[in-house]
Amino acid sequence: MSKECDFCGKKPQVGNLVSHSNIKTKRRFSPNLQRVRHQFPNGSVRTLMVCTRCMRSGALTKPIARKQA
Repeated sequence: MSKECDFCGKKPQVGNLVSHSNIKTKRRFSPNLQRVRHQFPNGSVRTLMVCTRCMRSGALTKPIARKQA
């Protein structure tokens, strides 16, 4: 599973974990990715990995749930 947003392309960043004694070790900051179904303008529906920032900004369109008969 890729750790990249399918809309904005946000990827993990690297930084330092700083202890109380100021010792620095490398760590990763992963984006908050969620698996969401997205409906494209042509009507097709696909499951994408999207960061929560894109979900909140309204960049994706959720498909309308069909009622079961």
